Amino acid sequence: MTPKGIRRAVHEVSAYVPGKTIEEVKREYGLSDVVKLGSNENPYGPFPASRRAMQQEVDRLHSYPDSSFEEIKRLLGELHGVSPASVAISHGAGGMLETIARTFIEEGDEVLLPVETYRLYREISRLMGGVTVEIPVTADYRIDLEAMAERITPRTKLAWLCNPNNPTSTLFDPEAYAAFRDRLPDTAWIVLDEAYVEFAGEAARPDAVAELTNHNVIVVRTFSKAYGLAGARLGYAMARPEVIRVIDTVAEPFNANRVGLAGAAAVLREDGEAYVHALEATLAERARLTEALRGRGYAVAESRTNFIFFDTGADASALAARMLEGGVIVRSCASWGFPAHLRVTVGKPEHTERFLAVLDAAIRALRKETVYG
Repeated sequence: MTPKGIRRAVHEVSAYVPGKTIEEVKREYGLSDVVKLGSNENPYGPFPASRRAMQQEVDRLHSYPDSSFEEIKRLLGELHGVSPASVAISHGAGGMLETIARTFIEEGDEVLLPVETYRLYREISRLMGGVTVEIPVTADYRIDLEAMAERITPRTKLAWLCNPNNPTSTLFDPEAYAAFRDRLPDTAWIVLDEAYVEFAGEAARPDAVAELTNHNVIVVRTFSKAYGLAGARLGYAMARPEVIRVIDTVAEPFNANRVGLAGAAAVLREDGEAYVHALEATLAERARLTEALRGRGYAVAESRTNFIFFDTGADASALAARMLEGGVIVRSCASWGFPAHLRVTVGKPEHTERFLAVLDAAIRALRKETVYG
């Protein structure tokens, strides 16, 4: 029975469905050893200084954090070459995305986004009464900015762009981005979600942070991926100071926790060596996993993230379910419109070996079922 009094827009949205947790799989399948490669977490985190800082901060959890977030804003400003006034802090990148939606989207506003991208964009836009205009990615799994540009109207308010894109792991073309950006009306904004940008390396991509003063762009980043702090739930945005002031006004008070803030500050101050080691290890393992999958005949997208998106040639949902029996959590991409694709997080070398062994066994079992079932 639906409760009375719920906003109409709430009935138009779907709950975000996260990947399964290790605890869930252990319970459901009676397993004692499970490898989680479905949520793009960093297996090398938390880094040493970050861990120590978070442990020490526990003793201060009786009090609220500094509501101005002065230290972390200063450190992020130094990292990116922007003023601390150009930085806003949030409870995870998802919290920032929701605050941005509340800040900008009004009933009837049009919101541009790819069909095959992070699902939260669609749901928070609809929750605010926005009309989503969704454009498929290209044949090589890139966000089609030229097609998106053709859908711009005077009612366009936001464009959600994930670069590199989740789940397809690809970057879009910087020139196409500039052309798209320049066609937007002056009342419209780009939200550039760069949750995975640290893994993109030297590949060509827009330097949106350097252009914040000249364009209607908000860059969103996170400590969840490359910095190994997914459980600490800390994200941030960069934009012009006057935009940041509005975002901070709309955001809930104290919208980051002491432990997460302490860990994030420490990783920026002291964990540079550990961060670089983890990043290099992830990139090396990404290359090895890509080669292994291609060697098995799978079509693998060119990844610029800490995960691999590939065509299994099978029913991805059935394959992912079969792999759970072997204690490996991966993500079927059927809900994004890719019924044969899996998304697998790049883990440590031993995780790659476990994944490949379970994948091979699951594929053999599915093929046997097809022949004899």
